[in-house]
Amino acid sequence: MEKFDLTSVMGQYLDRHLVFPLLEFLSAKGIYNETELLKAKLDILSKTNMIDYAIDIRKQLYPDQEIPEDLKQRRNHVVQQLAELQEEVKPILKIMESEEVMKNMENMRDSKTLISYLSKESKFEIEMIDSLHKLAKYRYDCGNYTVSTSYLYFCMLVLPPNDKNYLSALWGKFASEILYQNWDSALEDLNKLREYIDSSPNQFSGNSLQLLQQRTWLIHWSLFVFFNHVLGRELIIEMFLYRPHYLNAIQTMCPHILRYLATAVIITRSRRSALKDLVKVIQQESYTYRDPITEFLEHLYVNFDFDGARQKLHECQTVLLNDFFLISCLDEFVENARLMIFETFCRIHQCISIGMLAEKLNMNPDEAECWIVNLIRNARLDAKIDSKLGHVVMGAQPLSPYQQLIEKIDSLSVRSETLCSLIDRKLRAKTDIRWGNQDF
Repeated sequence: MEKFDLTSVMGQYLDRHLVFPLLEFLSAKGIYNETELLKAKLDILSKTNMIDYAIDIRKQLYPDQEIPEDLKQRRNHVVQQLAELQEEVKPILKIMESEEVMKNMENMRDSKTLISYLSKESKFEIEMIDSLHKLAKYRYDCGNYTVSTSYLYFCMLVLPPNDKNYLSALWGKFASEILYQNWDSALEDLNKLREYIDSSPNQFSGNSLQLLQQRTWLIHWSLFVFFNHVLGRELIIEMFLYRPHYLNAIQTMCPHILRYLATAVIITRSRRSALKDLVKVIQQESYTYRDPITEFLEHLYVNFDFDGARQKLHECQTVLLNDFFLISCLDEFVENARLMIFETFCRIHQCISIGMLAEKLNMNPDEAECWIVNLIRNARLDAKIDSKLGHVVMGAQPLSPYQQLIEKIDSLSVRSETLCSLIDRKLRAKTDIRWGNQDF
């Protein structure tokens, strides 16, 4: 399984706190040596303020050794520093305790009006926001993600989007919501971040490499949301496959993300129309990245190699079972992958032996027959079973013009929206350049 594990690759694009759930998962799976994993955790913890957690890991690693004195001193320093930072932002913490003031803040869109309102209501000074931002990061490094979220939310209400700390606050709140497993808020933060990155290129001083890096990080962080939120599977297809900037980032920086995009398309029956576009991308990137999931689609839809697809499906189960993001999709994946093999096979053959079909689907004949019966019963298959001969006889399955139109609209609507936003951004850029050249 080590050759299919992407943790070391993914970790390059994740905040160190987001790597911990992946390491915990690997520890439970026993893929790597436990001692090596504990050393990796300790190394990451050395760059955070989670001293108590570091002490626990150290005890597991070196049970016969005393806790180093410098670690104890560092713990005292963290507690002292935390108290000092909280003292600096006392007026803001009092504001946050008032529900009425917070509601009024949420209704104020203009940053200047909001700052003026806070100055009248309390001893608030704008310089305190820097201290609050610093305190939020300190709390985050201590592992207090819920507290960090509330502080960063306040920062985002007060700060204008062009402030030096605004983007940092967006990333910090997004990470905190993920680690707290608040998926609805995390999805909102994901959309805010994507909109900020896509609509504020001036914030990156025309540095296209930095813009590409921002999108690459967002792609990796978003996996936590997409594979936990109820709407995630639809949204990952829309963002990764039909937003050109993000598809370009995947192809340029992280083709391994195709594993997750391919899985989302396979388990989302309502987006079968995306298969053609996905397979095209997989073929383009096959020289840079391949794994059993992408190869399964290649075997099935490019080579029509059913034996190869069956073998890859068996490997896919092992990959999903040992992937942090995909393990919860295992049953759905197998069910839908078998259905895809079956549907493709049925388009080529009119009369199929149940024994042969069972072999293609990695099932025994009785299990395969029950599975087909359930498909027919649920009106997802126009076919009849001849139990005496052990055959499945396919009915005519022409795709109605209405269904063809629906599939075309599904793919074209997203592309049209992307094209409109691209034209809009270009027009705005031209307008900015035109006004920038005027002398006032």
